[in-house]
This record gives sequence, structure tokens and C-alpha cells, in this order.
Amino acid sequence: MEPKSQNPGRRRWARTKIVATVGPACRETQKLSEIVSAGADLLRLNMAHGSPELYQPIVDDIRQISRQLDQPIAILADLAGPKIRLQEIDGGSIFCHRDEEFFFVRENPADSHELTSTYLTLVDELAKGDVVMLADGTVSMLVEEAKAGRVRLRVIEPGTIRSRQGINLPDVRLSAPAISVEDYQHAIWAAKAGIDYVSLSFVRSPDEVRTLKDIVRSNGSRAGIIAKIEKREALNRLDEIVAEADGAMVARGDLGVEIDVARIPLEQKRIVRACQEYQKPSIIATQMLDSMQDSPRPTRAEATDVANAILDGADACMLSGETAIGQYPREAVEMMNRSAVATEEMIAGRPPREAVRPRADNLQEITRAVVRGAGTMAYSLNAKLVVVASHSGRTAQALSQQRSWAPTIGVSTSEATLRKMCLYWGVRPLRGAPATNVEQLIRHADAWARAEQLAQPGDRLIIVGGSHLAAGPEGAADLAAGIHDIVIVHQVEAATGAG
Repeated sequence: MEPKSQNPGRRRWARTKIVATVGPACRETQKLSEIVSAGADLLRLNMAHGSPELYQPIVDDIRQISRQLDQPIAILADLAGPKIRLQEIDGGSIFCHRDEEFFFVRENPADSHELTSTYLTLVDELAKGDVVMLADGTVSMLVEEAKAGRVRLRVIEPGTIRSRQGINLPDVRLSAPAISVEDYQHAIWAAKAGIDYVSLSFVRSPDEVRTLKDIVRSNGSRAGIIAKIEKREALNRLDEIVAEADGAMVARGDLGVEIDVARIPLEQKRIVRACQEYQKPSIIATQMLDSMQDSPRPTRAEATDVANAILDGADACMLSGETAIGQYPREAVEMMNRSAVATEEMIAGRPPREAVRPRADNLQEITRAVVRGAGTMAYSLNAKLVVVASHSGRTAQALSQQRSWAPTIGVSTSEATLRKMCLYWGVRPLRGAPATNVEQLIRHADAWARAEQLAQPGDRLIIVGGSHLAAGPEGAADLAAGIHDIVIVHQVEAATGAG
């Protein structure tokens, strides 16, 4: 029996991956299923807004939806990190007039002009001349005087501040640990719950990435670690952080407060470039289709922002409030998918990317050459499909970084590996394919490509795999001879059969 199309409701498959944040607007199982069918590849759980007790049932629902749709779905647990917030303000909010004085105190504020924060030692670490930014950077205060337990500030950018809003401290080095006790507990839960990716907010050094990786690994998980770049310190050590992490997120919200917002487009390009050089996926986040929280259509500037992120080379684009609390979560995912498909047409027919030479890719020399050759062959032969069999996913990830236009499907004996592929640009993970026998894989790929109407008789497919594909009785001699990787060109047949 030949394979059938897995997702006939999704008209076009965007190569750029879509990350959708789970929240009240899409918490119900039906809503989750809708945004996955609309194009979401990876679902994000914002741990700053929920606990493991809240999110475990959602994880269970996502896994059930994955089984129902017969489609791998990745999950990202986004740790809050050392985010500093205002405590409660008397009356809930207050307007800060220019040159008005406010005070930070450790606790027990006497009136609305005395502010407290979730970081109790803040009053000990601020110094005269420091700038404190509130309300996403729209309100700024300058430290005029710092005494024991009490800091006096003057408003230099007026505006309204509200309870629980974030506090940003550009150029202030804090002693707050990157991973709080709560983050540590959430990371352990993520590891034991089989979460596929764990991201860390406000990363400042590669040591913090290593610490999170150790926590996850020591609890039996191989989840990918995503470093969120949103601090000036992270930009200063970008290469080291990207080299240590399994991917990076351009978190433009807090980054746009930490540095001059005019530099955000340039830093976005630099972060994406670093990820390309280290063969790691990159995610662009924050306000990509922000107006779609309240409107069924985005602004023209937002559509352009998505397109430019894709043209920069991003592997994925992320939706936050658009799907978490917006009125049109499914429509936002559909729009992101449509924008990606339209933009990707610009690279149609281009040869595999060779401009960026990887600094490190964790691949053996033979595998690296095979991957490069497979991309070149797919382009030269106008292959309609590339099939990559990968146990760990590294070969599929390397193939993804070439940006080959030929559709690529990833197969593996590991469900966890298939879910990780949900973040790899251009790679569509496929369940049920025989990933350990080359002849069976060829027959399956041939039938699947015809069922999906990606190929017809006479078209060519490229099969890429490791020695495990030759691990049957007939392949034992090849293994003994030291053959590690293979590339096969297969011509699609009129009926199922080996090529």
C-alpha cells in the first residue's frame, strides 16, 4: 500500500519554520490542532507565564494531536531567566513626569513614588549615573543618588509605568544568576517531560548555556538548548555563545531596550550570520505580526519584516502574543506561512549556499563532503526531492544549512530526532519511513513523492544516509570496508519499486 498525503489541508509547505506560542487563545485542543494544520512546526511554552502543573496537560494534548495528525510536532520550553520586574504599584499604574523624582527601595514602599522590584538586591547594585528603563523602554530614569537600601532617580523619558512590568538596565552588570531556582525546576521538568528544545532568556555567557545543558543532560534529556540573545553582554560574546548552544533566538523585545533600537536590524543580521557559520538554527522573535493580535490582517511593515528575516537567512520566525492571546491565532500562523512561501520563491533555482564556510559543524569529514555533494547533485540534476536518513539529526541539520531548493524530508528511527527536525529549515520530518534499509527507503520515498505530487515518473530523487542504511546482511561487507555515508540518485518509477 502506497503512502498517502499526510496533510492535504496545508496548501503549500513553507521551508522557513514557524514557532507559535501557546496561551489562552489557543489552549484548547481544537485550537492547537488548527494552528498546527495552518503551518506551526514548533509550539512554545512561555515558562514565565505558567508552571509545569499548567503546561503538562498541554504537552500531553500536543503529543496526542501529533499522533492524530501523524505529524511530528516539536515543543519549546522557554525559561524566564533573570527577568527583573516591578512589584505592585499603588493604584496599579502611575504616570511619570519629566524630571519627577522616584525611589527604589528594598521593600514596604510608603507611597506610589517608592518602587520595589522582584530583584531585592537591585538597590545595592545600582550606582549614580545608571539608566533604568521601564515599560519596554518607553520610560527612562537616571540614578541621581544611591544610598544603602534606597536609590533616588529622576525621570528623563516620561510615560506610564504599571505593576509587574519589566525593568531593563543597559550597561549595568548584575550578580543575579542566569538560572534561578524556579528555572532550574522548570528545566528538570522539561527534561523529564520529553520537551524537545529548552531556551534560556537573558544569556550573558557561554557558561550559562553549558550550565543549562548539564541540567538537562543529567536528567536524561537530549533537548536542544536555544540561547536567547537579548543582552549587550551576549552580543559581546556572540560567537562563544552560539558555538556552545544548539541554536539562537533573536529576542528583539528586550534587546531593543538594552541597545539602541536603530541597531536591531544590524544585530539581527549578525546573529543570523553567526548561526550560519556554526551550522546552528536561528529564530527571529518579537512583534513579527503584532497587529494581528487585534486584526485579521498584518500591516505592510510587518509582512516586510517577516520577508526580510527570511532573506537574512533565519531558520524560523516566532509568533508570541499573536497566537498566545490574540484574537486570530490560526490566521496569524496562516499569514506567516503565506509570507514565507512567497518570500522563498526568491531563492527558487539557486545553487546550494556556499558563501558561509562553517566554523564548526560536528560532522565527520566524509559526512561533510557527502552532504555538500548531495546538495550540488540535487541542484545539477533538478531533483524533485531529497531524502535524508539521520539517526541523530546532524546530517539533516547540515543539509538544511545549505538552503537547497529541492524539498527535503528527514527520516529517522528516533521520534525525538524527527521532532528536532521541526526546527531545521527546509526539512520536513516524516514518520513511518524505513530508515535502516536503503532499498525499502527508496521504494517508500518513490511512492511518497508521487502521493504528495512532488514527483512523477522520470523525475530524480536524492537519497542521503549513513552506514546504518547498509546495516542489513547485504551491507555488512560495506560496513567492514569503512563506508560511512552514501548518496543515491533514484529515478521515479511508474510503479513502486527499487531504483
